[in-house]
Amino acid sequence: MPITTGFPRCLRSVFLYTRLEIRLKTQFARESVHSVLVGEVNLALVTAPPQDAQITALPFAPAPLYAVLPEDHPVAHKESLLLQDLAKDEWILFPKRFDPVVFDAVMDAAQSGSIVPKYAHDVIAPQQAVELVSERLGVAILTQPSTTDFHADGVVVKPLSDASLCFNTCVILRADNTSRLIEEYARVFLRRYSSQRLPPKRVELSSSSQVLGWNPPIPPSRP
Repeated sequence: MPITTGFPRCLRSVFLYTRLEIRLKTQFARESVHSVLVGEVNLALVTAPPQDAQITALPFAPAPLYAVLPEDHPVAHKESLLLQDLAKDEWILFPKRFDPVVFDAVMDAAQSGSIVPKYAHDVIAPQQAVELVSERLGVAILTQPSTTDFHADGVVVKPLSDASLCFNTCVILRADNTSRLIEEYARVFLRRYSSQRLPPKRVELSSSSQVLGWNPPIPPSRP
């Protein structure tokens, strides 16, 4: 199930706050959490944020992992896959330093399933993973597909149905936040996302989280 559907639409629709300026950044999960903690941004949208007493995480969308594999792979015809289906393949993953929660979950699931991972390649962008898959150098295990304009000849994308590999995408903010504006913005975003989710059209791979920041409200100019 795509989990980024409607994010931009929701962001636009929350402009009920006059004179509020939205700034978007794309980062990996760990970077996004750091940006919130040090005050670079006010909110972040993060899949599988780490447990941290310094942040408040508000889940709003399920986020299973997805496998990218050649279209003639023996399990490519299945609607969804298990990690066990990929046990004989070489794996293409984002490195642990970018998304430690997801990386560790994949390795733990492999251990639980008595899979000896053939962890072959690190990538830092979905396009790199797709290129490696199309060159038959392995199968990629990635997070967060969205629904716009993903195309790759000879490659298919399938969700992983292992329960331990389904995460949540969350709005995160500092646990010691005292701004009513930030809290209200988060609430409105969650309401708008829930009401505006649309069925998927096409699939695009995105590994990163989105980060939201804004400048304070601009006071009206004096005559």
